[in-house]
Amino acid sequence: MYRIGCFRALPAFVLLLCASWAEAENWPCWRGPRGDGTSVEANIPTRWNGETGENILWKTPVPGVGHASPIVWEDRIFTVSCLLESQQRVLLCFDRRTGKQLWQRTVVTSPLETKHNLNSHASGTPATDGRWVYCTFLEVQGETVEARNVSQPRPVTPGRMVVAAYDFEGNQQWLVRPGPFVSVHGYCSCPLLFENLVIVNGDHDGDSYIVALDKSTGETVWKVDRQHKTRSYVTPLIREIDGRTQMVLSGSRHIASYDPRSGSMHWQIDGPTEQFVASLVFDGRWFYMTAGFPTYHVMGIRPDGSGNVTDTHVAWHVKDAACYVPSPAVIEGRLFVADDRGTVNCYRASDGHRLWKERMAKHISASLVTAGGLVYFMSDDGIATLVRPADELEIVAENPLGEYCFASPAISQGRIYLRSENHLVCVGSE
Repeated sequence: MYRIGCFRALPAFVLLLCASWAEAENWPCWRGPRGDGTSVEANIPTRWNGETGENILWKTPVPGVGHASPIVWEDRIFTVSCLLESQQRVLLCFDRRTGKQLWQRTVVTSPLETKHNLNSHASGTPATDGRWVYCTFLEVQGETVEARNVSQPRPVTPGRMVVAAYDFEGNQQWLVRPGPFVSVHGYCSCPLLFENLVIVNGDHDGDSYIVALDKSTGETVWKVDRQHKTRSYVTPLIREIDGRTQMVLSGSRHIASYDPRSGSMHWQIDGPTEQFVASLVFDGRWFYMTAGFPTYHVMGIRPDGSGNVTDTHVAWHVKDAACYVPSPAVIEGRLFVADDRGTVNCYRASDGHRLWKERMAKHISASLVTAGGLVYFMSDDGIATLVRPADELEIVAENPLGEYCFASPAISQGRIYLRSENHLVCVGSE
Protein backbone atom coordinates (compact mmCIF):
# COMPACT_ATOMS: atom_id res chain seq x y z
CA MET A 1 0.00 0.00 0.00
CA TYR A 2 2.83 2.36 0.86
CA ARG A 3 4.59 1.76 -2.44
CA ILE A 4 1.38 2.18 -4.42
CA GLY A 5 0.65 5.45 -2.62
CA CYS A 6 4.14 6.76 -3.39
CA PHE A 7 3.92 5.99 -7.07
CA ARG A 8 0.44 7.47 -7.30
CA ALA A 9 1.68 10.69 -5.69
CA LEU A 10 4.75 10.90 -7.91
CA PRO A 11 3.02 12.22 -11.08
CA ALA A 12 1.38 15.01 -9.07
CA PHE A 13 4.76 15.95 -7.58
CA VAL A 14 6.39 15.92 -11.00
CA LEU A 15 3.59 18.08 -12.42
CA LEU A 16 3.97 20.52 -9.52
CA LEU A 17 7.73 20.69 -10.08
CA CYS A 18 7.30 21.22 -13.82
CA ALA A 19 4.72 23.94 -13.21
CA SER A 20 7.14 25.68 -10.87
CA TRP A 21 9.90 25.61 -13.48
CA ALA A 22 7.46 26.67 -16.21
CA GLU A 23 6.90 29.90 -14.30
CA ALA A 24 10.62 30.61 -14.03
CA GLU A 25 11.76 33.49 -16.23
CA ASN A 26 14.94 34.98 -17.53
CA TRP A 27 15.52 38.67 -16.77
CA PRO A 28 17.13 39.63 -20.09
CA CYS A 29 17.19 43.43 -20.05
CA TRP A 30 16.36 46.62 -18.20
CA ARG A 31 13.19 46.06 -16.12
CA GLY A 32 12.94 42.40 -17.08
CA PRO A 33 11.19 40.29 -19.72
CA ARG A 34 8.32 42.76 -20.24
CA GLY A 35 10.33 45.93 -19.75
CA ASP A 36 8.10 47.11 -16.90
CA GLY A 37 9.62 45.60 -13.75
CA THR A 38 7.06 42.80 -13.42
CA SER A 39 7.82 39.22 -12.49
CA VAL A 40 5.24 36.43 -12.87
CA GLU A 41 7.26 33.99 -10.77
CA ALA A 42 5.88 32.62 -7.53
CA ASN A 43 7.67 32.12 -4.21
CA ILE A 44 9.99 35.09 -4.59
CA PRO A 45 11.85 35.92 -1.35
CA THR A 46 10.21 38.58 0.78
CA ARG A 47 12.72 38.62 3.65
CA TRP A 48 16.49 38.87 3.71
CA ASN A 49 19.28 40.56 5.61
CA GLY A 50 22.64 41.28 4.07
CA GLU A 51 24.15 42.04 7.46
CA THR A 52 23.24 38.73 9.13
CA GLY A 53 23.24 36.59 5.98
CA GLU A 54 19.56 35.64 6.20
CA ASN A 55 18.47 34.28 2.79
CA ILE A 56 21.72 35.45 1.17
CA LEU A 57 22.78 32.54 -1.03
CA TRP A 58 25.97 34.15 -2.24
CA LYS A 59 27.74 37.50 -2.44
CA THR A 60 30.57 38.21 -4.85
CA PRO A 61 32.70 41.33 -5.45
CA VAL A 62 32.07 43.34 -8.61
CA PRO A 63 35.15 45.14 -9.96
CA GLY A 64 34.87 48.85 -10.66
CA VAL A 65 31.88 51.15 -10.23
CA GLY A 66 28.53 51.16 -12.01
CA HIS A 67 24.81 51.63 -11.51
CA ALA A 68 23.72 49.23 -14.27
CA SER A 69 21.40 46.46 -13.15
CA PRO A 70 22.25 42.77 -13.56
CA ILE A 71 20.51 40.73 -16.25
CA VAL A 72 20.00 36.98 -16.15
CA TRP A 73 19.79 34.33 -18.86
CA GLU A 74 19.65 30.70 -17.71
CA ASP A 75 22.85 30.24 -15.64
CA ARG A 76 24.60 33.44 -16.68
CA ILE A 77 24.45 36.91 -15.12
CA PHE A 78 25.77 39.96 -16.98
CA THR A 79 26.37 43.53 -15.95
CA VAL A 80 28.75 46.38 -16.80
CA SER A 81 31.19 48.45 -14.79
CA CYS A 82 33.85 51.13 -15.05
CA LEU A 83 37.39 50.61 -13.77
CA LEU A 84 38.14 54.18 -12.74
CA GLU A 85 41.93 54.00 -12.55
CA SER A 86 42.40 52.41 -15.98
CA GLN A 87 39.35 54.18 -17.48
CA GLN A 88 38.09 50.88 -18.90
CA ARG A 89 34.37 50.19 -19.41
CA VAL A 90 33.88 46.48 -19.01
CA LEU A 91 31.26 43.80 -19.57
CA LEU A 92 31.17 41.17 -16.80
CA CYS A 93 29.80 37.63 -16.72
CA PHE A 94 29.01 35.61 -13.58
CA ASP A 95 27.74 32.11 -12.82
CA ARG A 96 24.15 32.44 -11.59
CA ARG A 97 24.36 29.41 -9.31
CA THR A 98 27.55 30.31 -7.44
CA GLY A 99 28.27 33.97 -8.15
CA LYS A 100 31.71 33.12 -9.52
CA GLN A 101 32.98 35.65 -12.07
CA LEU A 102 33.48 33.81 -15.35
CA TRP A 103 35.00 36.55 -17.50
CA GLN A 104 35.57 40.27 -17.96
CA ARG A 105 35.93 42.09 -21.28
CA THR A 106 37.03 45.65 -21.95
CA VAL A 107 34.55 47.22 -24.36
CA VAL A 108 36.10 50.68 -24.59
CA THR A 109 38.82 52.69 -22.88
CA SER A 110 38.48 56.47 -22.80
CA PRO A 111 38.72 59.43 -20.41
CA LEU A 112 35.94 59.61 -17.84
CA GLU A 113 33.03 61.73 -19.04
CA THR A 114 31.53 64.52 -16.96
CA LYS A 115 28.37 63.41 -15.15
CA HIS A 116 25.87 64.09 -12.40
CA ASN A 117 27.06 62.94 -8.96
CA LEU A 118 24.22 60.38 -8.82
CA ASN A 119 25.13 58.90 -12.21
CA SER A 120 28.01 56.51 -12.97
CA HIS A 121 30.27 55.82 -15.94
CA ALA A 122 28.54 52.44 -16.42
CA SER A 123 24.82 53.00 -15.91
CA GLY A 124 23.33 51.43 -19.05
CA THR A 125 21.95 47.96 -18.25
CA PRO A 126 22.94 45.47 -21.00
CA ALA A 127 20.45 43.22 -22.83
CA THR A 128 20.59 39.68 -24.17
CA ASP A 129 18.56 37.51 -26.53
CA GLY A 130 20.16 34.30 -25.26
CA ARG A 131 22.68 34.28 -28.08
CA TRP A 132 24.60 37.53 -27.63
CA VAL A 133 24.84 40.29 -25.03
CA TYR A 134 24.53 43.94 -26.10
CA CYS A 135 25.95 46.87 -24.12
CA THR A 136 26.58 50.57 -24.62
CA PHE A 137 28.90 53.24 -23.20
CA LEU A 138 30.05 56.76 -23.97
CA GLU A 139 33.50 57.26 -25.53
CA VAL A 140 35.06 60.71 -25.11
CA GLN A 141 38.41 62.14 -26.15
CA GLY A 142 38.81 64.47 -23.19
CA GLU A 143 38.07 67.87 -24.74
CA THR A 144 35.24 69.96 -23.29
CA VAL A 145 32.53 72.27 -24.57
CA GLU A 146 30.12 74.58 -22.79
CA ALA A 147 27.16 72.68 -21.34
CA ARG A 148 23.67 73.44 -22.65
CA ASN A 149 20.38 73.59 -20.71
CA VAL A 150 22.05 74.31 -17.38
CA SER A 151 21.47 77.01 -14.78
CA GLN A 152 25.19 77.79 -14.45
CA PRO A 153 27.83 77.57 -17.22
CA ARG A 154 30.18 74.61 -16.89
CA PRO A 155 32.39 72.43 -19.12
CA VAL A 156 31.10 69.09 -20.39
CA THR A 157 32.82 66.30 -22.36
CA PRO A 158 31.24 65.49 -25.76
CA GLY A 159 31.67 62.01 -27.18
CA ARG A 160 30.19 59.21 -29.23
CA MET A 161 27.85 56.41 -28.27
CA VAL A 162 29.50 52.97 -28.43
CA VAL A 163 27.30 49.88 -28.87
CA ALA A 164 28.84 46.39 -28.85
CA ALA A 165 27.76 42.75 -29.04
CA TYR A 166 29.47 39.78 -27.33
CA ASP A 167 28.72 36.09 -27.27
CA PHE A 168 28.30 34.19 -24.01
CA GLU A 169 32.00 33.25 -23.99
CA GLY A 170 33.05 36.89 -24.11
CA ASN A 171 34.00 37.09 -27.79
CA GLN A 172 33.22 40.45 -29.39
CA GLN A 173 30.96 40.10 -32.43
CA TRP A 174 30.81 43.76 -33.45
CA LEU A 175 31.28 47.30 -32.14
CA VAL A 176 29.86 50.47 -33.69
CA ARG A 177 29.59 54.18 -32.93
CA PRO A 178 26.13 55.16 -34.22
CA GLY A 179 26.07 58.81 -33.17
CA PRO A 180 27.30 61.68 -30.98
CA PHE A 181 26.24 62.32 -27.40
CA VAL A 182 26.81 65.14 -24.91
CA SER A 183 25.07 65.82 -21.60
CA VAL A 184 26.10 67.54 -18.42
CA HIS A 185 24.52 64.61 -16.55
CA GLY A 186 26.64 61.98 -18.30
CA TYR A 187 25.52 58.89 -20.20
CA CYS A 188 22.94 56.18 -19.56
CA SER A 189 21.13 54.29 -22.30
CA CYS A 190 19.83 50.73 -22.03
CA PRO A 191 19.68 48.69 -25.26
CA LEU A 192 16.19 47.49 -26.19
CA LEU A 193 15.91 44.30 -28.24
CA PHE A 194 13.06 43.82 -30.70
CA GLU A 195 12.97 41.14 -33.40
CA ASN A 196 16.24 41.65 -35.36
CA LEU A 197 16.98 45.08 -33.87
CA VAL A 198 18.98 46.67 -31.07
CA ILE A 199 17.31 50.02 -30.34
CA VAL A 200 19.18 52.71 -28.39
CA ASN A 201 17.91 56.09 -27.21
CA GLY A 202 20.25 58.97 -28.09
CA ASP A 203 18.40 61.89 -26.50
CA HIS A 204 21.08 64.44 -25.62
CA ASP A 205 21.90 68.15 -25.72
CA GLY A 206 22.71 68.12 -29.42
CA ASP A 207 21.34 66.45 -32.53
CA SER A 208 19.26 63.89 -30.63
CA TYR A 209 18.11 60.63 -32.22
CA ILE A 210 16.85 57.11 -31.70
CA VAL A 211 18.77 54.48 -33.60
CA ALA A 212 18.01 50.85 -34.48
CA LEU A 213 20.92 48.53 -35.28
CA ASP A 214 20.94 45.10 -36.87
CA LYS A 215 21.50 42.57 -34.07
CA SER A 216 23.80 40.44 -36.21
CA THR A 217 26.01 43.13 -37.75
CA GLY A 218 25.57 46.41 -35.86
CA GLU A 219 24.65 48.18 -39.09
CA THR A 220 22.13 51.02 -38.79
CA VAL A 221 18.65 49.91 -39.94
CA TRP A 222 16.88 53.20 -39.14
CA LYS A 223 17.65 56.41 -37.31
CA VAL A 224 15.14 59.14 -36.48
CA ASP A 225 15.85 62.67 -35.30
CA ARG A 226 14.39 63.96 -32.06
CA GLN A 227 12.83 67.36 -32.39
CA HIS A 228 13.89 69.29 -29.31
CA LYS A 229 17.55 68.20 -28.87
CA THR A 230 17.30 67.87 -25.10
CA ARG A 231 18.87 65.29 -22.79
CA SER A 232 16.68 62.50 -21.39
CA TYR A 233 17.40 58.94 -20.34
CA VAL A 234 14.24 56.94 -20.97
CA THR A 235 14.28 53.31 -22.13
CA PRO A 236 11.32 52.76 -24.50
CA LEU A 237 8.50 50.32 -23.77
CA ILE A 238 7.11 48.15 -26.60
CA ARG A 239 3.53 46.87 -26.63
CA GLU A 240 1.21 45.33 -29.22
CA ILE A 241 -2.11 47.19 -28.95
CA ASP A 242 -5.08 46.56 -31.25
CA GLY A 243 -2.86 45.21 -34.00
CA ARG A 244 -0.38 48.07 -33.85
CA THR A 245 3.13 47.67 -32.43
CA GLN A 246 4.01 50.72 -30.37
CA MET A 247 7.36 51.77 -28.95
CA VAL A 248 6.54 54.49 -26.43
CA LEU A 249 8.89 56.80 -24.55
CA SER A 250 9.00 60.25 -23.03
CA GLY A 251 11.89 62.64 -23.53
CA SER A 252 13.08 65.67 -25.43
CA ARG A 253 10.05 67.71 -24.31
CA HIS A 254 7.36 65.31 -25.50
CA ILE A 255 5.92 61.80 -25.29
CA ALA A 256 5.85 59.75 -28.47
CA SER A 257 4.85 56.40 -29.92
CA TYR A 258 6.90 54.91 -32.78
CA ASP A 259 6.76 51.83 -34.96
CA PRO A 260 9.88 49.95 -33.76
CA ARG A 261 10.32 48.28 -37.14
CA SER A 262 10.72 51.53 -39.08
CA GLY A 263 11.03 54.42 -36.64
CA SER A 264 7.92 56.11 -38.04
CA MET A 265 5.84 57.98 -35.47
CA HIS A 266 2.31 56.93 -34.51
CA TRP A 267 1.42 59.81 -32.17
CA GLN A 268 2.89 62.39 -29.84
CA ILE A 269 1.94 64.51 -26.84
CA ASP A 270 3.65 67.86 -26.33
CA GLY A 271 5.58 68.40 -23.10
CA PRO A 272 4.70 68.26 -20.30
CA THR A 273 8.27 69.10 -19.18
CA GLU A 274 11.84 69.28 -20.45
CA GLN A 275 13.78 66.27 -19.15
CA PHE A 276 12.75 62.67 -18.44
CA VAL A 277 14.37 59.58 -16.92
CA ALA A 278 11.63 57.12 -15.91
CA SER A 279 10.24 54.59 -18.39
CA LEU A 280 6.50 54.27 -18.95
CA VAL A 281 4.34 51.33 -17.85
CA PHE A 282 1.15 49.90 -19.38
CA ASP A 283 -1.69 48.00 -17.72
CA GLY A 284 -3.55 46.83 -20.83
CA ARG A 285 -5.68 49.96 -20.89
CA TRP A 286 -3.46 53.04 -20.60
CA PHE A 287 0.17 54.03 -20.57
CA TYR A 288 1.39 55.77 -17.42
CA MET A 289 4.12 58.42 -17.59
CA THR A 290 6.07 59.96 -14.71
CA ALA A 291 8.44 62.92 -14.97
CA GLY A 292 10.59 64.99 -14.50
CA PHE A 293 12.50 68.25 -14.58
CA PRO A 294 12.00 71.15 -14.06
CA THR A 295 8.32 70.41 -13.36
CA TYR A 296 6.73 67.17 -12.11
CA HIS A 297 3.95 65.20 -13.77
CA VAL A 298 2.09 61.89 -13.67
CA MET A 299 -0.19 61.02 -16.60
CA GLY A 300 -2.56 58.34 -17.78
CA ILE A 301 -2.39 58.19 -21.59
CA ARG A 302 -4.76 56.51 -24.05
CA PRO A 303 -2.77 54.35 -26.49
CA ASP A 304 -4.78 54.86 -29.68
CA GLY A 305 -4.81 57.85 -31.99
CA SER A 306 -2.49 59.31 -34.61
CA GLY A 307 -0.58 62.55 -35.02
CA ASN A 308 -0.57 65.13 -32.24
CA VAL A 309 -2.95 63.86 -29.55
CA THR A 310 -2.05 66.34 -26.79
CA ASP A 311 -5.60 67.64 -26.46
CA THR A 312 -7.42 64.33 -26.82
CA HIS A 313 -5.48 61.43 -25.33
CA VAL A 314 -4.36 62.48 -21.85
CA ALA A 315 -6.83 60.53 -19.71
CA TRP A 316 -5.69 62.23 -16.50
CA HIS A 317 -2.82 64.46 -15.38
CA VAL A 318 -1.62 65.32 -11.87
CA LYS A 319 1.29 67.48 -10.77
CA ASP A 320 1.63 66.60 -7.09
CA ALA A 321 4.43 63.98 -7.14
CA ALA A 322 8.03 65.15 -7.27
CA CYS A 323 9.06 62.12 -9.35
CA TYR A 324 12.01 62.00 -11.73
CA VAL A 325 14.41 59.03 -11.80
CA PRO A 326 12.74 55.77 -10.57
CA SER A 327 10.42 54.12 -13.06
CA PRO A 328 6.94 53.37 -11.66
CA ALA A 329 4.94 50.17 -11.27
CA VAL A 330 1.26 49.44 -11.90
CA ILE A 331 -0.42 46.54 -10.14
CA GLU A 332 -3.99 45.67 -9.15
CA GLY A 333 -5.39 48.95 -10.43
CA ARG A 334 -2.87 51.08 -8.53
CA LEU A 335 0.03 53.12 -9.88
CA PHE A 336 3.05 53.40 -7.57
CA VAL A 337 5.33 56.37 -8.12
CA ALA A 338 8.55 56.82 -6.15
CA ASP A 339 9.99 60.27 -5.56
CA ASP A 340 13.80 60.40 -5.79
CA ARG A 341 13.78 61.91 -2.30
CA GLY A 342 12.18 58.84 -0.79
CA THR A 343 8.47 59.66 -0.90
CA VAL A 344 6.09 57.12 -2.44
CA ASN A 345 2.73 57.99 -4.00
CA CYS A 346 -0.03 55.49 -4.71
CA TYR A 347 -2.60 56.55 -7.32
CA ARG A 348 -5.80 54.93 -8.49
CA ALA A 349 -4.85 54.04 -12.05
CA SER A 350 -8.32 54.64 -13.47
CA ASP A 351 -8.49 58.36 -12.67
CA GLY A 352 -5.26 59.53 -11.01
CA HIS A 353 -6.80 59.97 -7.57
CA ARG A 354 -4.03 59.75 -4.98
CA LEU A 355 -4.81 57.07 -2.42
CA TRP A 356 -1.86 57.72 -0.15
CA LYS A 357 1.54 59.39 0.10
CA GLU A 358 4.24 58.38 2.59
CA ARG A 359 7.94 59.02 3.16
CA MET A 360 9.60 55.63 2.83
CA ALA A 361 13.35 56.30 2.48
CA LYS A 362 16.00 59.00 2.39
CA HIS A 363 16.52 58.65 -1.36
CA ILE A 364 15.48 56.22 -4.10
CA SER A 365 17.33 55.78 -7.41
CA ALA A 366 16.32 52.21 -8.31
CA SER A 367 13.19 51.54 -10.30
CA LEU A 368 10.28 49.59 -8.84
CA VAL A 369 9.69 45.88 -9.40
CA THR A 370 6.67 43.71 -8.62
CA ALA A 371 6.51 40.02 -7.74
CA GLY A 372 4.10 37.80 -5.85
CA GLY A 373 1.53 40.57 -5.61
CA LEU A 374 3.95 42.95 -3.86
CA VAL A 375 5.85 46.09 -4.88
CA TYR A 376 9.58 46.16 -4.11
CA PHE A 377 11.18 49.54 -3.36
CA MET A 378 14.99 49.61 -3.10
CA SER A 379 16.43 52.72 -1.44
CA ASP A 380 19.92 54.08 -2.02
CA ASP A 381 20.99 52.96 1.46
CA GLY A 382 20.16 49.37 0.55
CA ILE A 383 16.87 48.85 2.36
CA ALA A 384 14.22 47.03 0.33
CA THR A 385 10.69 47.90 1.46
CA LEU A 386 7.96 45.54 0.30
CA VAL A 387 4.45 47.00 0.02
CA ARG A 388 1.12 45.32 -0.58
CA PRO A 389 -1.16 47.08 -3.12
CA ALA A 390 -3.89 48.66 -1.01
CA ASP A 391 -5.74 51.91 -0.50
CA GLU A 392 -3.56 52.57 2.57
CA LEU A 393 0.14 51.96 3.04
CA GLU A 394 0.74 48.35 4.09
CA ILE A 395 4.41 47.46 4.56
CA VAL A 396 5.07 43.72 4.45
CA ALA A 397 8.82 43.73 5.10
CA GLU A 398 11.89 45.94 5.33
CA ASN A 399 15.08 44.17 4.30
CA PRO A 400 18.54 45.72 4.82
CA LEU A 401 21.30 44.85 2.39
CA GLY A 402 24.01 46.54 4.40
CA GLU A 403 25.44 48.40 1.40
CA TYR A 404 24.42 51.29 -0.80
CA CYS A 405 22.44 50.22 -3.85
CA PHE A 406 21.62 52.37 -6.89
CA ALA A 407 20.79 49.60 -9.38
CA SER A 408 17.34 48.11 -9.89
CA PRO A 409 16.73 44.48 -8.82
CA ALA A 410 16.56 41.53 -11.21
CA ILE A 411 14.27 38.54 -10.52
CA SER A 412 14.86 35.16 -12.11
CA GLN A 413 14.30 31.49 -11.29
CA GLY A 414 13.02 32.15 -7.80
CA ARG A 415 15.84 34.46 -6.77
CA ILE A 416 16.48 38.19 -6.55
CA TYR A 417 19.79 39.59 -7.81
CA LEU A 418 20.97 42.89 -6.37
CA ARG A 419 23.91 44.94 -7.60
CA SER A 420 25.15 46.90 -4.59
CA GLU A 421 27.91 49.48 -4.53
CA ASN A 422 30.61 46.78 -4.34
CA HIS A 423 28.96 43.38 -4.76
CA LEU A 424 26.55 41.22 -6.69
CA VAL A 425 24.18 39.57 -4.20
CA CYS A 426 21.87 36.60 -4.68
CA VAL A 427 18.78 36.52 -2.43
CA GLY A 428 16.88 33.26 -2.14
CA SER A 429 16.27 30.12 -0.14
CA GLU A 430 17.80 26.70 -0.66
